[in-house]
Amino acid sequence: MTGDYILSIVVAALLGGAIGLEREYRSKEAGFRTHFLVGLGSGLLMVLSMHGFDDFMGIQGIQRDPSRMAAQVISGMGFIGAGCIIFQKNAVKGLTTAAGLWVTSAIGMTAGAGMYLLALVATALVLLCLEGSDFIHHKIFHEE
Repeated sequence: MTGDYILSIVVAALLGGAIGLEREYRSKEAGFRTHFLVGLGSGLLMVLSMHGFDDFMGIQGIQRDPSRMAAQVISGMGFIGAGCIIFQKNAVKGLTTAAGLWVTSAIGMTAGAGMYLLALVATALVLLCLEGSDFIHHKIFHEE
């Protein structure tokens, strides 16, 4: 089982890192290291939530609810994301960074739950969104 857990967090970290590489390539504030760590941490907490308390199963009066820890990860990412968003000179900055960290966390939790294909497809969609929007803005609309 430990091998499965290790695989889960490695996949979570690598998928987060893939998103981070794109952000770093675009010279955004949160790059490879940040997204790698968010993916890794989310994956690790999901594995812990799902399997870390197995020793307590069957003990009278103790219930396990893996969704509780996952909910706290999402709340924590909302807090971190809020710190990325800046309103300056009537413009909002950092919203994509905050959303990227939030979805990276969700991808990490998905990988942590062992749903590798779903996590991979979600990562591909994030990269398609980020790169596709950049292509549309720069190549089609010729925006800077």
